[in-house]
Amino acid sequence: METSFQEIFTRFVANLTAMDDTTVPFLGQSADEICKYLRIARLEGTIYKDLRHEALNNGHTVTFYDSGSDQLRKPYESRHAVQNDTIAVYSVYQTTACTPWNTEELTHIQLLIDTLFVFNGRDRLLTVADRFTFYDEDDYRNMRFFYRALGEIHRQGRFPALFAAQFNLKHFALVNSQIGRASGNFVMRNFYEGLLEIIGTSGLICRVGGDNFIMLAEKKYVDQVVNYLSGTAIVYDANRGDRIMVSATAGIFIIPEDFQYHIPSDLMDCVMPAAQASRHSHTTDIIFYNEKMVANKERASRLQRIFPDALAQHEFKVYYQPKVTVTSREIHGAEALCRWFHNGKLVPPGDFIPILESGMEICELDFYVLDRVCRDIRRWLDYGYPVVRISVNLSRRHMMDLDLFNHIVQIIDRHQVPHQYIEIELTETTTDVAFTDLKRVVNGLQQAGIFTSVDDFGMGYSSLNLIKEIPWNVLKVDRSFLPEEGSPDAERRSVMFKYVVAMARDLGLEVITEGVETEAQLNLLKANNCELAQGFYFDKALPVDEFEERLLRRVYP
Repeated sequence: METSFQEIFTRFVANLTAMDDTTVPFLGQSADEICKYLRIARLEGTIYKDLRHEALNNGHTVTFYDSGSDQLRKPYESRHAVQNDTIAVYSVYQTTACTPWNTEELTHIQLLIDTLFVFNGRDRLLTVADRFTFYDEDDYRNMRFFYRALGEIHRQGRFPALFAAQFNLKHFALVNSQIGRASGNFVMRNFYEGLLEIIGTSGLICRVGGDNFIMLAEKKYVDQVVNYLSGTAIVYDANRGDRIMVSATAGIFIIPEDFQYHIPSDLMDCVMPAAQASRHSHTTDIIFYNEKMVANKERASRLQRIFPDALAQHEFKVYYQPKVTVTSREIHGAEALCRWFHNGKLVPPGDFIPILESGMEICELDFYVLDRVCRDIRRWLDYGYPVVRISVNLSRRHMMDLDLFNHIVQIIDRHQVPHQYIEIELTETTTDVAFTDLKRVVNGLQQAGIFTSVDDFGMGYSSLNLIKEIPWNVLKVDRSFLPEEGSPDAERRSVMFKYVVAMARDLGLEVITEGVETEAQLNLLKANNCELAQGFYFDKALPVDEFEERLLRRVYP
């Protein structure tokens, strides 16, 4: 007597129920009989993190049954919602030689899929969904994992025994550039695992993104963690024993006994200001949270709150600092600098630029400045003024904007400003920005006839790579290369300045030195054929009406 589907299905369910959590996803003999009966050649389940990942076909596939045939077609799919917006799609294949399934077979196939989902596939796919939810694409625990762990630590009452740290690996874009991205990933993983060994299973480390991490650990490990983050040699080629020194900037919050936790921001609002301060510090890479940071955070919050209205009310004014030709003392161009007048008082740039740069507000301000510059240039052209090229600074934050080039060009073209009158300055210290992003932006601007310059050259650690790999028009030498009268390193600075200028000129770059304040420094520029100077020797940053007077005069006495 021919075996019925009901008999085969009953045996399948019995086998499926007997399987434990250690069984591999490939169901083998438990699915063999029923798949052969239904003429299924392969049965797969694919888990997608969300609708976007499904649209990109970026998911994780589990094979439940495979006959081994490679002559397949996929006439049937079944889609299931799992959790957290996760989607499971079951694909059922048959060989190309098979006749299509009839209605009864399709009903049986759907019953098979539903059963797999309930008894076996759902649990396994939920495990994959959990990985998608709480781990990133490189298999590091992510911020969702961290926030979930905070809730568990709170329930256990463990916060007073712990400290929190947010750290950023220093100059890691340079590491990737020097040893390759694959080796760089290997170094990052080894650094991460070495830190895990220190803090043990009672602690955790999660990746915020890129080379940024956050961690919790017992207070007894704080000194070891600080030493490790201050610099650790990591082997990246075991065969040759090649090593690289990896260090980090970090903000550390020693959680006090009376710490009150309600939501994740209660902890993040303490550790993040310290981490932010460590990235901008010129004296130390590790900063511990203190009460002064509370006041700074409140001031930053207030500033961020009033920023939109201040921008709308045009409280931000564009000032212009001339760039002068060394030999002829003629105005060659100018740098646009932002000044904020709030309630009749000048807010120093150092008091608001770093705060705006900690978020995306700095991008709004940069575009505002570019817009005002283009308005001024258009007016000068219409009035017949002698127009010069104006440089506008852009923050590293813009590199996250894939449409940055279009946004820049739209602003310039809206005012009908010829492109050769605009120069975009990008600071040399943006070592955490991938070279490919910088290249894309710089190449696009140059093709559009917009000048580009690398600012603060010599202040960062990727200087030579930046000018080797990215086709800048202008190199702006940092003031740190200029010797100061009576300084013990004046001669060394003079030698370094000489070779930096010579190298840039040999590469065909226009060279300008900022921070020129004395006659001796100006003579150094002349002696080394540096054609342009910017600094107090000629002028400070000027309001637009005073700068227009300089334009009309054109030459400095």
